Amino acid sequence: MTNTSPAASPEKDSKSKKKSFWSILGPGVITGASDNDPSGIATYSQAGAKFGYGQLWMSIVTFPMLVVVEEMCARIGLVSGKGLSELIKENHSKELLYMITSLLVVANTINIGANIGAMSASLRLIIPQIPLVLSTLVFTGIILAAEIFVPYKTYSNILKGLTFSLFFYVITAFLVVHSSSEWINIVKATLIPHFEINKDFVLMVSAIFGTTISPYLFFWQASQEVEEDVKVGKVKEMGKVGIRKPNITKKDVANMRIDVIAGMSLSQTIFWFIIITTASTLHNNGITDISSAQQAAEALEPLVEGSPYSGQIASVLFASGIIGTGLLSIPVLAASTSYAVSESRGWKEGLYKKFLQAPRFYGVIIASTIIGLLINFSNINPIQALIYTAVINNFVSIPLLVVILKIANNKKVLGNQVNRKISNTIAAITVIVMSSAAVVTVVYAWIIR
Repeated sequence: MTNTSPAASPEKDSKSKKKSFWSILGPGVITGASDNDPSGIATYSQAGAKFGYGQLWMSIVTFPMLVVVEEMCARIGLVSGKGLSELIKENHSKELLYMITSLLVVANTINIGANIGAMSASLRLIIPQIPLVLSTLVFTGIILAAEIFVPYKTYSNILKGLTFSLFFYVITAFLVVHSSSEWINIVKATLIPHFEINKDFVLMVSAIFGTTISPYLFFWQASQEVEEDVKVGKVKEMGKVGIRKPNITKKDVANMRIDVIAGMSLSQTIFWFIIITTASTLHNNGITDISSAQQAAEALEPLVEGSPYSGQIASVLFASGIIGTGLLSIPVLAASTSYAVSESRGWKEGLYKKFLQAPRFYGVIIASTIIGLLINFSNINPIQALIYTAVINNFVSIPLLVVILKIANNKKVLGNQVNRKISNTIAAITVIVMSSAAVVTVVYAWIIR
């Protein structure tokens, strides 16, 4: 008998593949996108304004480092069914855990405050009539309400959707760079490293490492993989004593790696485009000092040539990107803080839980977000605070990466999913490079004044 059932059309197959690829993307893409938070945008903007295209090469250098580090964190969470803090507590001293957690809480809270301020100021660039106080309160309220009351499955999709706000920077770059000769210069600067032996260049290199390879991303990535295990039923509850390891297949690990590579590719691509945008406009017009992301957006408008409204469009797109990435990154910062604290204290945790099921977990999220909000009403200079935060991130990352590397090679934790030689090599190089950047920063900041 002849089979007369209609074959699937190429169009349906294409849609199915796209849907399947979108379903694979999750924690890795959200992590990569949140890496470009408003504080990161401010750092990259300052790099572009100060040194032109001189630090574009760092987007290439940091890419394999970021991929390997986040893949290790993702694999640790996925395979063990536990977050980083819980595993550090089980395999290392409590003193080390509490030190790392304390520094993470301070750095994340300052970042939250600076990001809320940047979002509010950016909104005023688009709608000047809105009072700064009102916009900071509204943004804080929206973020907390979404994180506490929206179900995890819906919330994770909202975060994935917010990653599209990063493409505003791609559009902006093409608005401000018109000539093919300029793009040739950009490619050369990306492929050929440029160095300067001076305090400003060294500090900016350290800041880029600190804001790109940030500790909060490690905790978020690992814990979100556990959340995904819970969502699909491989783990019943996060942080439960005596929890059995989830049954992870080779396909699960392969999908995780696709997700991580996609997320880190997005992160470094946007890093690249932000430097291009600010270098080709601000630096090339003699503006070499940008103290905030929103200041970069504001400065773009009069410098962009082309159609009569291209400068205004570029400024609005840049500001809109800050708002979108802020809505994405602040929940990640607050949640990573809460994962670290809750796991270290043995509290019930997880965004999949309702507020009354994990009140202390959500309490940390609320407290860190509100304290961050209050920074905007204090005499603390948020940009100066961000500089210190970047330094803290760089220093905290070093011992934390060493611990993560040990866990990623521990067969008792990961079984046959321990690190391969290439991962160990790149991770070791990352530790050495970041340690060197930290030492040179100390030398320039406190010895050579």
